[in-house]
Amino acid sequence: MEYTAGTVLITGAARGIGRACAFRFAQAGFRLLLNTRTSAAQLEDLRAELSARFGAVCLTSIGDAGDEVYVKELFQELNRLGGRLDVLVNNAGVSIVGLLQDMSLDEWNRIISSNLTSAFLCCRSAIPLFLHQGGGSIINVSSVWGNTGASCEAAYSATKGGINALTKALARELAPSHIRVNAAAFGAIDTEMNGHLSIEERRSLEEEIPAGRYGTPEEAAELIYDLAVNHAYLTGQIVTMDGAWT
Repeated sequence: MEYTAGTVLITGAARGIGRACAFRFAQAGFRLLLNTRTSAAQLEDLRAELSARFGAVCLTSIGDAGDEVYVKELFQELNRLGGRLDVLVNNAGVSIVGLLQDMSLDEWNRIISSNLTSAFLCCRSAIPLFLHQGGGSIINVSSVWGNTGASCEAAYSATKGGINALTKALARELAPSHIRVNAAAFGAIDTEMNGHLSIEERRSLEEEIPAGRYGTPEEAAELIYDLAVNHAYLTGQIVTMDGAWT
């Protein structure tokens, strides 16, 4: 087992890619602050499992990462872990599938808040800590739809395109301060976010992917971990993992 002194904050950590990230960072010896908006029971089960399997020091927090007041409270929780932050993983997000013409303004605002505003708020709170410490790493979880756009997911694509642009711009802004900012743009990962697909739709999608299968949350987490802790000269990049789909 690896042991890396450090603290990581992961938003949207109860399920899918976020949950797999929590396992990967715990395995490496990180202290963890894990967030979820609605899946409190699942997050508590995760905390208990990480403690039992890895002896991980792990705090959990329930709240909306797109809410300014809550994010301030979330970052105050870092004081219980020594007041330090080494890695921020902006993973919180939702998907709304449907025609843009049928989307309400409330739905538009919700997906913008969950997927993009959450990253802004967490980055804004993390940067002063990184500046004080002399460095840090931000990983934004993006999507191939942020690169290419997707029919019936225009709003989701817009948020992930925004994440990509934020990643590139913020990396240029923070590189002189030894703070790296990168994004991982994933294709079809086998998580609950794809749960709306029928069996036939899943099979059809798999046939479109040259690799012939969905990616796993664990594969996604491994890429995020690698980007977070390695490659000191790598910043401002949108690294795509999609089995050659796009």
